[in-house]
Amino acid sequence: MAFDERVVNGMRVLAAIVDTGSFVRAGEVLDMSQSGVSRAIAKLEARLNIRLFDRTTRKVSLTDEGRRFYAQIGPLLAGLEEAVASAGEGAVTVRGRLRVNIEPLLGRLLVGPKLGGFLKRHPELDLDLVSRDHLGDMVGDGFDLAIRFGHPQSSSLIARKLMDTRVLTVATPAYLRRHGVPKKPSDLEGEEHVCIHFRDPATGGPYEWEFHRGGKTTIVTPRGQLTLNDAATMESVLLAGYGLAQVIDLAVEPLLRSGALTPVLSAWSDERFPMYAYYPSRHHPPAKTQAFLEFVAGVINQP
Repeated sequence: MAFDERVVNGMRVLAAIVDTGSFVRAGEVLDMSQSGVSRAIAKLEARLNIRLFDRTTRKVSLTDEGRRFYAQIGPLLAGLEEAVASAGEGAVTVRGRLRVNIEPLLGRLLVGPKLGGFLKRHPELDLDLVSRDHLGDMVGDGFDLAIRFGHPQSSSLIARKLMDTRVLTVATPAYLRRHGVPKKPSDLEGEEHVCIHFRDPATGGPYEWEFHRGGKTTIVTPRGQLTLNDAATMESVLLAGYGLAQVIDLAVEPLLRSGALTPVLSAWSDERFPMYAYYPSRHHPPAKTQAFLEFVAGVINQP
């Protein structure tokens, strides 16, 4: 395939459709007619000999081939944009649109309170921060970056580890007075305890209750009628004294300091839960992505 300005234009149109979610809005961003956008994509599809989009009256989505192609060209287009924007400057400027898929808990507790200062430092950045409980299709959904808890799944995405946090088993003092303090993990399988489950977005089922001690892992299957997928709801149910739950210490650190929650089975609390950043290329991330990664790393590593 000959590489010329028409190919570059087609890739630019493709990126605009992915970013905006429609041919019409892409045309508005690029100052093109809808028919012009359609022609550009048709020409690109003909040159590539693949179909890039599945189109219905309500939705436009990338095909599998389109996702693979966009995953390859997205960082290249971003690099071209950065190069053009920074021509004549002594350093690359953080600018343009950055769309980030972020763990709701991280956004609420850590990133949100500090975002104002970050955006003031980068006035030419347009940040679209989307809180989700799952990674989903990063490329197809038009994300430049994702920040997620949990171990990486098999994927073409690049995963960069940002931190580890402890997994704790906690309850309120009032609950422990009523039901007693468990002495060993298997105590949670008894009828005297009520356990709150949390849904694993990767599997759709609840996380297993794991206890790590001295390199050994114990898994128990506690009783429990309630499964949640939201950390804020988990916190409110815990504080109401309903039951025990396994949580990450990042989520409950202030409640532990105040005594509102009490850790139990501390001798079995060697488990660590990681946080990763994901992006779709092995090339060095563009300046806007790198700036946000450095911001998040700085926030989570503050004492």
